[in-house]
Amino acid sequence: MPARDLRAPAFDPVLLWLLALPVWVLLYASLVPMADAVFSALPLTRGTRLGEAVWFFLYDTPKVLLLLTGVVFAMGIVRSFFSAERTRAVLAGRREGLGNVLAATLGIVTPFCSCSAVPLFIGFVSAGVPLGVTFSFLISAPMVNEVALGLLLAMFGWKVAALYLVLGLSVAIGAGWVLGRMRLERWVEDWVLAQRAVAAPTGDAPLTWTDRIRLGREAVVEIVAKVWPWIVVGIAVGAGIHGYMPEEFLASFMGRDAWWSVPLAVLLGIPMYSNAAGVIPVVEALLGKGAALGTVLAFMMSVVALSLPEMLILRRVLKPRLIATFVAVVAAGILLVGFVFNLVLRT
Repeated sequence: MPARDLRAPAFDPVLLWLLALPVWVLLYASLVPMADAVFSALPLTRGTRLGEAVWFFLYDTPKVLLLLTGVVFAMGIVRSFFSAERTRAVLAGRREGLGNVLAATLGIVTPFCSCSAVPLFIGFVSAGVPLGVTFSFLISAPMVNEVALGLLLAMFGWKVAALYLVLGLSVAIGAGWVLGRMRLERWVEDWVLAQRAVAAPTGDAPLTWTDRIRLGREAVVEIVAKVWPWIVVGIAVGAGIHGYMPEEFLASFMGRDAWWSVPLAVLLGIPMYSNAAGVIPVVEALLGKGAALGTVLAFMMSVVALSLPEMLILRRVLKPRLIATFVAVVAAGILLVGFVFNLVLRT
């Protein structure tokens, strides 16, 4: 009679990770009360600049890390069904234009700020999705989402909301397509390219779900371990900027009806950090002080799509040349939006 293998796992890995899913969902749904609970133990008050900065950090850090873990784990399982070569064959070349459209459209229904969108960006890149397509999502997700569109509709009417939707999607699709045509994969960090090169194991025996979950877990260990310090630093910088956004200073520049107000607004927006919903009250305040709508919307797009914290996080994934190219291409599209708004809606 064969001896019993006492080293066998006590729990089925598939069952264990299925049980982990509702825990992840519960944690994600509890981010606000958990941040409130930790914040209440501190000698700070919501509504103050320091208080808002600290609360933002307490909320956004676990949110982005949870997103990163969940997305990387899911993409690790997806990659077990499709090798990197097969993924590129499906999405590259003639399909890339359609991929840009689909990725930008997906961004509309994912109401993430720029830092929250980075985990999905990393997952797409490591799974072999073309770089230009991933950039279309990275631009669209924070810049054009239902929260921003709903607030613009309520505050400025359907014409402004529709024009913002069309031009925002145009920037995301166009910039992603241009970046894809430039073939900049050589400026992606080597460890990310190594992830893309890993194909699903082949052989006569099909992979079991235990194998697939193991691959997902290994992807989490490999990627999250490399990226999380950059995420914490990026969000810390963003939280400080979020709490101390100088509205009066911004209005003093954007209230001037001059051609240089749009590029200046874009430059001023890049060091800032907020999500679309968070920056719209600032947009309303700036407009109340006489700033031009196109200039203010260009500032808004710059804040949510080209934030400094986002660039800090992306630095762990992309080389400086690619980050600079990304910023330049997207900034050009945002400038176009600002000028078009000021031209079409000039009163």
